[in-house]
Formats: sequence, C-alpha cells, structure tokens
Amino acid sequence: MRQEPVLEGGNYHYEISGRVEGIHCGGLGMLQAVVEATGLKAAIDENVVLLKRHLPYHESDHVLALIYNLLTGGQCLEDLEQRRNDSGFLNALGARRIPDPTTAGDFLRRFDAESVTLLMAAIDQARRNVWRQLPKAERQLAIIDVDGTVVDTTGRCKEKIDISYDGQWGYCPLVVSLANTQEVLSVVNRPANRPSHDGAAVWMDKAIHWAKEEGGFERVRLRGDTDFSLTRNFDRWNKAGVEFVFGIDANPSFVGRAKQIPEDSWKPLVRPKSSPKRRRPRNVKQEVVEQRGFRNLALVEEHLAEMQYRPTKAQQDYRLIVLRKRIHVKQGQLQLEDEIRYFFYVTNIPAQQLSPAAIVRQSNARCHQENLIEQLKNGVQAMRMPVREFDANWAYLVIGALAWNLKAWAGLLLPKSLGARDILKMEFRRFLNELILLPTQILCSGRRLIFRLLAINRWSLLLLKGTRYLRQQCVV
Repeated sequence: MRQEPVLEGGNYHYEISGRVEGIHCGGLGMLQAVVEATGLKAAIDENVVLLKRHLPYHESDHVLALIYNLLTGGQCLEDLEQRRNDSGFLNALGARRIPDPTTAGDFLRRFDAESVTLLMAAIDQARRNVWRQLPKAERQLAIIDVDGTVVDTTGRCKEKIDISYDGQWGYCPLVVSLANTQEVLSVVNRPANRPSHDGAAVWMDKAIHWAKEEGGFERVRLRGDTDFSLTRNFDRWNKAGVEFVFGIDANPSFVGRAKQIPEDSWKPLVRPKSSPKRRRPRNVKQEVVEQRGFRNLALVEEHLAEMQYRPTKAQQDYRLIVLRKRIHVKQGQLQLEDEIRYFFYVTNIPAQQLSPAAIVRQSNARCHQENLIEQLKNGVQAMRMPVREFDANWAYLVIGALAWNLKAWAGLLLPKSLGARDILKMEFRRFLNELILLPTQILCSGRRLIFRLLAINRWSLLLLKGTRYLRQQCVV
C-alpha cells in the first residue's frame, strides 16, 4: 500500500525562454494546409469585397483570423487579443500581425445581406474543390437536411431581435446541412418570431443546385420536419428529380383517413435493437414516476400503413406513410386506457426503392442535424451573436459554420489510410483536444516553417503525413 498521495508535486521554477517559441495549437499547420488545398483564401478575396484599401489586411485575413481563433480554442472576439500578442502563433501563421477584436468587429459591421451571400458563395466554391477530389462512389446521393433553431440573447440593443414562440428574446437561424458529412451548406439569420420554414425554399433550392451542378452528386434528397413540407414546391422538386422525405402535420383529415385503413393493411414496424454489452442498471427515474403517481407513457407497439396523398397545391399524388403508435398510459399503479397516436410522412421516393419502414428510418435519421446545431451553439460558439448589427451577426454565424466545415474538409481530404474519416464523427471539442491543441515548437529552418510536436498521441502520424500529403495537392 502506498503511504503518500500519487500527486506529490515537485520543486517548481519558472523561466522565460528567449530563443525557443512554442504554441498550444500544433494542429494549426494542418488547418492551413486544408485552407490551401481547398482554395478558400482566394475564393474569399475573389467574391467578398468590403475594403477599399488593404492596409494591411485583406478580406480573407479577417475571415481566417476569426476562423483560426475558434479552431484554436477561442470562444469570442476578445480572444483574438491573446492570439495577436502570441509571437509563436503569429509565426505559425507566417504573419506579422492579425486583426485585434475592435478591428474584427468593425469588419463584421461592413457586411450587408448581399455580402454575406457572397461569402457563402465563396465557401461553396471551396467546397466544390473538396468534393471534386473525392471518388465518384462517394457522390452518389446528397442528403440535405433543413431545420431552424432559436438562439437566445440577453442583449437589449441587438438589431432585429424578437420574441420566439417559447418567450425567448433572440434570433431564429435557418440551418441547411449536408447529412453525408454534417457540413453546413447555408445558415441564415432571422428574427426569433419567424417560423422555421420562412424563406427556406430559396436556400433549399440553392443547396440542390450546389449538390447537382458543383458537388457532382447524381441524386439529391431533401429531409425536414413538418415545418418544411412545403407542398407548393413538391411538383417542382419532383420534376427536377429531387427526392424528398418530410414529416407532415397530423391534421384531422389525415387521422380520419388513417382510422379507416383496414386492420390487415397495417404492418408492424420492427426497429433494430442494439445488443446489450452489459446488464441494464435499475431504472431509478421510472421508480420515482410510479411512486409519486405521475402520468407515465410507454410505447407498446408500432404499425405502418401507406396511402396516396395529393396536396391542394400540387398536381399529382405522393406517398403518405402512416405510423400508428399504441401507448400504455399509467398513473402510479393505475393502468389507464391506451392512447393511439398517428404520425405522417410524405415522400416521392418509389416503394421499390424505399419501403415504408425505410422512409420512417430516413426521417428519424434527420435527428443527427440536432447534434450539428448543438455543436454550432456550444462547441464552435458560432451562435454567440457578438455585435449589435443584424447582418454582422449573420456574417459571424457563417464564419463560425465555416470553422466547423474545415473540420469536415480535413476528414475528407486527409488520407483514409490514416483514419481521417473518423474526424467526421468527432464532436468539435474532441477534434480540438486530439488534433489541434497540441504543444508544439515553432522553428524556421531552411526556408521551412517547422511544427515540432512536443506531445504524441494516436493522431500524430496523421498530422505528420497528412499535412505533407495536403501540401502536395493542387486545387482543380
């Protein structure tokens, strides 16, 4: 038995190094290689023109400074001050200076709605360079998810803030993403009182155009919840060869039709079960609900049926998948009458291609976008809305989403053999801790900028070989 604590401490002394520079973010070199391989810097300077003179910064300098701030652990504009006073950080970027927080805020205030749209066009141009380097087998089907979210703010002077449906002051951004890699295709700032689907069709069409014309995907599929079943667009999307799977409101007409479906037409829905690796622990929450006599709902069975549906604003029929759930209702130890609830999904995908059960699974898979939105909010800190102006906050939202996209692009462009595709599944904080926030010496030798890693982990080989690989790539 050990008599002393394991954490014994030591004889501590601090010294200041006069010749050796180090940074806390050794993965910064890999991020710069990704930016170069995608042509992002040139795309920004080509599309976004906000400065009359470049003294000394270009538009790409401002955008990349904000991105690198977020990708090296910064969470707000004020963190730029720490970066710009770190000589090792500046040398790692090959820069003498980067914008301070005040200058960065002034740059954001120069954006209007048109400039933000042009910034997203520049990002799409870089994304095209990423996807065109990938094999055709990975560009068979583009799955595009769309959803809205509420971003609350305690500020009182934020331009265009409003009250959301649940009483929060803030904004209601629209997020359009590519489910294949969880990339953000478009993000649009809106007042919090706007419905989720407000203006969504325009941005969905832009995502479709990118996937078909620039991304090189053979097929495109749209997914969204009940707010995005925009029936006036169904015929147009169907004619263009765009697949869609949307939830649709369980209105009394649908429920009435569902109740008339013969019982023998209902098929059980069997959901895949994961094999338990260990015995499940005692359900303490369930015990508390029963002891206190709370109303408790428990799903018993699910059945599927299908019928035809022609929207009022459409000229042809579409498949309407009906999911019927039987729910046991208990209050304490008292068994109440079972509830029957109906859920509806509308799609134009033929039954030969996707069965009713597969349609339900497709709609449920859209929930991964909720994880993406959570990462933008609490991982990247892209939805902080740091300034007063509405369009400036929109620009910061787009730049924050671009920081998230660089993570996805790194996973796509770095060699598969080194495990790069695992990056796509990482949360933002894990990505920073394992690949970016590594103590590193910065050396200049023989016209080379050397990142000498001082800590080794399972991703070190990816940084060493992968960055060299990206440097050899050229933008198509």
